[in-house]
Amino acid sequence: MNRAVWAYSENETVSNEIASAALDVARAASAEAVVLEIATVRPGIKASGAKLLIKGPESQNSLPEIVAEAIARAAKQLQPAAILIGATRNGREIASRLAAKLNVGCLSEASKLSSDGKSLTSERSVFAGKATAVVNCAFPAIATVRVGYYPKNESTPKATTEIDVGSVPALVKLVSRQPKAVGTVDLKSAKVIVSAGRGVKKKEDLGMLEELAKEMHGALGCSRPLSSDLGWLPEEHHIGLTGITVKPDLYVAVGISGQLQHTAGMKDSKIVAAINTDKEAPIFQASDYGIVGDLYQVVPAIKKALEARR
Repeated sequence: MNRAVWAYSENETVSNEIASAALDVARAASAEAVVLEIATVRPGIKASGAKLLIKGPESQNSLPEIVAEAIARAAKQLQPAAILIGATRNGREIASRLAAKLNVGCLSEASKLSSDGKSLTSERSVFAGKATAVVNCAFPAIATVRVGYYPKNESTPKATTEIDVGSVPALVKLVSRQPKAVGTVDLKSAKVIVSAGRGVKKKEDLGMLEELAKEMHGALGCSRPLSSDLGWLPEEHHIGLTGITVKPDLYVAVGISGQLQHTAGMKDSKIVAAINTDKEAPIFQASDYGIVGDLYQVVPAIKKALEARR
């Protein structure tokens, strides 16, 4: 078995996070970290060790079945110890297909990855973030790595090698591709996040929270109902079990009840402050500071106090 840990994601930002995860595992297992690219070299993809370019599939075709087959063919030839895949929507499908093709175990939504040189161990949230499970899989292994947990890798790759796996036929034909509308916020790197919940009565009222976030040099986030149900904010603002995971220095939850599905995405924040009219709201149990009050009175008062300190 080649002592290498491979990292892959179709998303450039996530790929650089998974590269950091691969480096951690590789160091623990005395292995080499290798970042995978399919069909074409993307300059924005970083690698602490080396890049492996898998040639054969068309560069425009990133369907999960194509990517999984291409990586499987390369893995059968080079036999890496582990393959880490970003836990994106496509990444989960790629990993499951890959595990079936290679007949190996797969850890899902992994974080805190480690290795003893013979196996891969990780932590993952279970029961909607209420508990943490420690899971283990012998090498060779596959894992989908929780997005937002590892920092972005910024290293320059030492070398790029190539392997040609030949043409990969697809059962599904890609007819067209439309870019997804995305927000301009990068919550994963924000030091301060002001997050809105169902306590906000109207979409227009989000402007008040956005102003507070700007006053605090932070960014605006939200709970699932405001993005997925009401569509008031893009999905990139959604923090929680089914959204993104954040770890800011300060997290301000405004009008958020604090169900497990939400707190699973922000529980690692250094300081959590909450504003809610319900003194029994679960969010206060996850907070360092809490204000029981109407956000429409509390938020303007905080903003006024911050402006006075300029």
